[in-house]
Amino acid sequence: MNGYFFFVHVVEKKGFASAGRALNIPKSRLSRHISQLEERLGVRLIQRTSRNFKVTDVGEAFYHHARKAVDEIEAANAVIARQSATLAGKVRVSCSVGMAQFALSQLIVRFLKDNPEVEIIQQVTNQAVDLIESGLDMAIRGHSQPLPDSTLIQRRLATITWGLLASPSYLESTGTPLTPEDLEGHAGLKLGWQHENGHWVLQANDGSTFSKTYRPRLCSEDMVTLKQAASSGLGIVGLPLYTCRDDLRVKRLVRVLPDWTAGNAEISLLMPTRQGIPPAVSAFANFLRDELPSVFAT
Repeated sequence: MNGYFFFVHVVEKKGFASAGRALNIPKSRLSRHISQLEERLGVRLIQRTSRNFKVTDVGEAFYHHARKAVDEIEAANAVIARQSATLAGKVRVSCSVGMAQFALSQLIVRFLKDNPEVEIIQQVTNQAVDLIESGLDMAIRGHSQPLPDSTLIQRRLATITWGLLASPSYLESTGTPLTPEDLEGHAGLKLGWQHENGHWVLQANDGSTFSKTYRPRLCSEDMVTLKQAASSGLGIVGLPLYTCRDDLRVKRLVRVLPDWTAGNAEISLLMPTRQGIPPAVSAFANFLRDELPSVFAT
């Protein structure tokens, strides 16, 4: 499994040097392990020269299976650790306000009830944080673009879909948009406060896109405030659909342009390193990997 482990990290870090820094091992040792793996498999997984690094087609296919195998080994080790000794210690985790409110609150409670000797220290912020400088064990972040390459370990947890929502009373008074062009003149509510203008980027089921800038009536980093404003008839808001599951069920909010999404976001788990991770931190990371996808399901 060492070959699988090192290959996964080289692919995810997009090079031997960056993977070596993340794992704190020499680049030459990584290269030797990958060469031995390729020799055993009888295929070239990575094309590499002094200037270029490229994963081959068969290497890409192999990576997806190797990633799952490494994940399963880590999960198996975590199960043994939980059975052989009581988990104890601190877990320091950072997440956004929305993630704390809608995804993690119940999961953290469950994990702590199952592991009474563990302490979780949760930092809640919508700002980017330096995990190492802040002394954090992990961060859970949503992002619409690939995260910048770094020495951090990045593990994708799920993909969530955003949609436009409004209250039935608002749509009754203003008219329901039937096409994206009909959004002209509608009041908008915006997540985030840094920019005065809002920007909706919509995508249809057939892949076509539509973009519109709007002047929001309300800008806020708090999804609860935005949901309350939307359900009170103040305008149209773009939010992750899983955060509005109950509101949609009781028709406190309804989808606007349901054949269009307001974007997709990746949810990733970031950790400073894979080596020397305390059992409590590893167990919580694997718990989130297993449980978060069902929370995001709509």
